[in-house]
Amino acid sequence: MEQGEECRNVVSQLSAARSGIDRTIGLVVGTNLEECLRVQLEEGKGSAEALINEAVNLLVKSR
Repeated sequence: MEQGEECRNVVSQLSAARSGIDRTIGLVVGTNLEECLRVQLEEGKGSAEALINEAVNLLVKSR
């Protein structure tokens, strides 16, 4: 806006940035969830359900 851009363009760029960040968060959480589940299953530790709930909560908080 300081550079004289139209508000529509600024909002469009901000929306695109938010969308990219949301996809990145989803990828990071998904990759971490997959790895943690694999380790837990191999070691017989913890609950897959608890880990999935944690991942869902992280995604919800990111919104």
